[in-house]
Amino acid sequence: MVKLLDDYVTNKAAFEKAGITVPTYDAAKTSAETKKAPVWLHFGGGNLFRCFHAMIAQKLLDAGELDAGVLVGETWDDAVVKDIYKKYDDRILSVVMKADGTLDKTLLASVGDAEYFNRDNPAGFEAITAAFKSKSLQFVTFSITEKGYALTDMNGNLTAQAQADIKGGPDKAATNMGLMAYLLYTRFQNGAYPIAMVSTDNFSENGQKLENAVLTIAKGWLENGSVDQKFVDYLSDPKQVSFPWSMIDRITPNPSEKVSQQLAAAGFEDTDILHTAKHTNIAPFGNTEEVHYLVIEDSFPNGRPALDKAGVILTDRDTVNDADQMKVTACLNPLHTSLAIFGCLLRYQSIAEEVADPDLLNLIKNLGYGEDLSVVVDPKIIDPKQFIDQLIQKRLPNKNIPDTPQRIATDTSQKLPIRYGVTIQHYIDDPSRDPKDLEFIPLILAGWCRYLTGIADDGASFELSNDPLLDQLQPRFKNVQLGADIDAHEILQPILANKSIFAHDLYAIGLGEKVEAYFKQMLQAKGSVRGTIQAALKAHGKNY
Repeated sequence: MVKLLDDYVTNKAAFEKAGITVPTYDAAKTSAETKKAPVWLHFGGGNLFRCFHAMIAQKLLDAGELDAGVLVGETWDDAVVKDIYKKYDDRILSVVMKADGTLDKTLLASVGDAEYFNRDNPAGFEAITAAFKSKSLQFVTFSITEKGYALTDMNGNLTAQAQADIKGGPDKAATNMGLMAYLLYTRFQNGAYPIAMVSTDNFSENGQKLENAVLTIAKGWLENGSVDQKFVDYLSDPKQVSFPWSMIDRITPNPSEKVSQQLAAAGFEDTDILHTAKHTNIAPFGNTEEVHYLVIEDSFPNGRPALDKAGVILTDRDTVNDADQMKVTACLNPLHTSLAIFGCLLRYQSIAEEVADPDLLNLIKNLGYGEDLSVVVDPKIIDPKQFIDQLIQKRLPNKNIPDTPQRIATDTSQKLPIRYGVTIQHYIDDPSRDPKDLEFIPLILAGWCRYLTGIADDGASFELSNDPLLDQLQPRFKNVQLGADIDAHEILQPILANKSIFAHDLYAIGLGEKVEAYFKQMLQAKGSVRGTIQAALKAHGKNY
């Protein structure tokens, strides 16, 4: 049996016997260099980082293209740092789950240090702050999910926390975006060195959202006299602080009990999955799919390692945006979210099982090939139709990926404006199209409203996934029952007209009534969700 903490140099044969590839660099030297002269800092130490970014760093370290490892700043869950990173000396076992059922296993030692970045943790807070003072720091990456960037509520108003950040100034900032502004202000005060702030979160124009959020805080500080104009100028100059856009794609589910058992059987000891008090599911290992893409706008004012030598596609902003729009707003994420919504309603526990359901498979085909693909701009670096083909034929049916609709349904309210609103906007902008012709997008939006009732298609209740708007939205559905005569307009109007949720007032573009009708149809009786999907496919679907 081998453990993460075993010496992979002297015990290389034991790792090989367990089928685990080990690093070629000295982990101790990498860690020391990370603390002495950090180059890459990453916020969000969860499963996507552990399976994707950490592997990129490993490839660069193995190739001699990087000396320091990644400094991780975990902003949400202190247990992740204490019970995963620190406990295992920042090491990770990467597990790639292939469609043929085999596992590719690699020991990663590319994290040089990990800290819980919160004002309640002075040591970790100071370590991350010190890194931002360092001239050597070239870039920062993020995987903190959409809600990590939020400064406004569902009505577009600054939240109380954001207002407190602005009022209190840099030394009182506590939100993620307030803390990013604080760190950049610290860098500005200690040499004003250039830096790239690279959002690799899974939504469109992510760099723009990060930039807007940081500037919202900074300009608030300027107005109340906490900072001067030179700091805002520093943030606004891409030759000093850049906010590159990116497109990231790798399905990374929570650690799997099945994978844990397979690792133990192969001779690997550290297989316990941690379920933290903050509902993080994480383990000494991370499991992910084989297919992956990371496209980044090549804007790094303080330099960068040769990321392209580790498979990152570096290009211009327009190409990144086209690739991102292709994936996030059309060819993957909208299909994934639709499976999440209807998978919960139909009580599926596996995405692979869902795409074996003819009704759900036809639904996502009509969404992807039918309503989405026709408005996609070809990014040239990835073929859009081949991308959907690969998704539907290879990636989603992979039974070795233990992904669930319940995981993907998390924070759906934060995803809707991008995953469906952008395509709707294309239909509005194109004189040859009419958003009223859309059928499957309104069906899915109605499905989400039906999901908010917490009543599955079999009539029994189910637990909704976490979402920051649940407390505001769910009360509207508290009296909804199957088979009852409801006023769908009264229930849905404040939601469907809310531009912060859908990026549009759905009534103003002729879709509100269609969503209401589908919603009401799905509440007629047990089985009406599936019946509504089948009726829509029969009336409007095509065979793809």
